[in-house]
Amino acid sequence: MDRWQLDKRRKAETVRDGPLVLIADHAHGPRIEAVNRAATAAGARRGMMLADARALCPAIVTAPSDPAGDLTFLEDLAIWAQRWGPWSALDVPDSLLVDVTAVPHLFGGEERLLDDVYEAFARRRLTIRAAIAPTAGAAWAMTHFGPDRAIVERGEPIERALADLPVAALRLDQDVLTVLRRLGLKRLGEIGTIGRDAIQRRFRNRKSPAANPLIRLDQLFGRVPEPLLPVIPQQMPLVQRRLVEPIRHRELLDRVVADLADDMARELERQGQGARRLELGLWRVDGEVVVRRLEMAEATRDPAHIVRLFAARLDDIDAGFGIEMLRLRANWAEPLALEQADIEAATENRGTSLAACIDRLTVRLGAQAINRPMPFASHIPERAQRWQPPLEPEPASQGQLAFHARPLKLLDNPEKIAVLYATPDGYPQRFRWRGQVHEVARVEGPERIAPEWWRERGRARLRDYYRIEDEEGRRYWIYRLGIIGDGRGGPPDWYLQGLYA
Repeated sequence: MDRWQLDKRRKAETVRDGPLVLIADHAHGPRIEAVNRAATAAGARRGMMLADARALCPAIVTAPSDPAGDLTFLEDLAIWAQRWGPWSALDVPDSLLVDVTAVPHLFGGEERLLDDVYEAFARRRLTIRAAIAPTAGAAWAMTHFGPDRAIVERGEPIERALADLPVAALRLDQDVLTVLRRLGLKRLGEIGTIGRDAIQRRFRNRKSPAANPLIRLDQLFGRVPEPLLPVIPQQMPLVQRRLVEPIRHRELLDRVVADLADDMARELERQGQGARRLELGLWRVDGEVVVRRLEMAEATRDPAHIVRLFAARLDDIDAGFGIEMLRLRANWAEPLALEQADIEAATENRGTSLAACIDRLTVRLGAQAINRPMPFASHIPERAQRWQPPLEPEPASQGQLAFHARPLKLLDNPEKIAVLYATPDGYPQRFRWRGQVHEVARVEGPERIAPEWWRERGRARLRDYYRIEDEEGRRYWIYRLGIIGDGRGGPPDWYLQGLYA
């Protein structure tokens, strides 16, 4: 083993075994969202600022948190956890609630049920804390503030089983917990010592369960119901054909694929959806499974289009001793409204749609061979779009950019113009562009756009944009780069960047 590989392995072991925290950017700097055991032992806590954690342990390794990915993973776990109960619910960001009523006897009792839960999660290399309790609030409290493994028997009073837990086990807002601590209430068993009337007078205007300790107490002890939203797995459209006789010829295979495409189109139409990703599985007689996948640029349920795309993916299929079953599944589907076909319009509008053209080129050339422009959240006009493969998800956009009026045509590169104005910081009155002088009749503006400080250098200048119209009615989009006396260069320059219709 050479030195580079040895250093790489040591770094990987350090990241795995050393203190690791997940961080997210906030107004006052990076804040810790999650910690591993080594970081917890070093003093790092969730909600702590990263600078404070580094003061305690300079060797902490950081990685960005992914809340959306965590939620998706938690949803998948909730569906998988339904092996222990008829339904499950999410308690974001880190908990699952599974209804195990009348289920433990199937595993040999509640202890055996918890054993199976821990073993199943251990096989997935996940560390958990689990508890069984009569109410969802009690189970949450025991898993977060009780022992690593707890069972609250139904005959046992919940008040006595949870009396030593901190008041944070009530799932209250932080400001409410602060008020309770100032009142000297640190344990659940201490809340009953001051009486319900005193707590009711202090929190009588709080209607949310997370802001009212009495509501949370009643939910915890089962006095009032706690509504939960179960996770329902979405059944993806799937069609299949089991063949009486195995097929080996391409002509017969194309015929069966066409039948599957028709069945899939009817299933998608019944659900009001269109397929974005399709997976075709072919089961051979010898047990081998051949899989071909498609991903479309736009949701579709056109069987002819689906067959045409799969035709290019089936050329290298080895049928062996024959194919006995085919299955077509839509792994990704989007809502697609029903539409009435117009026979006369179909005869006039011939050709291929843009989405269908992208799909065909992608199948032939590969997903990375084609790019399309996508809007990008940036105030700088020339950076307001990016090129990416057509099948990649669209980037998140910022709604605050939607109100800006932009011309229909932007020049590839802003062109420098000569502008005459009454005062150095006044409106333009006349400008010369491409050898022609234009008299300005109307002006709107300015719209000031500051440079992006995180990517520009310190001497980058701001822009003042104007929408102008000349005497012949033509409209332009120009901007002044810099202002007089900004200390970032000489006199400001003028550029023309866009043309209005």
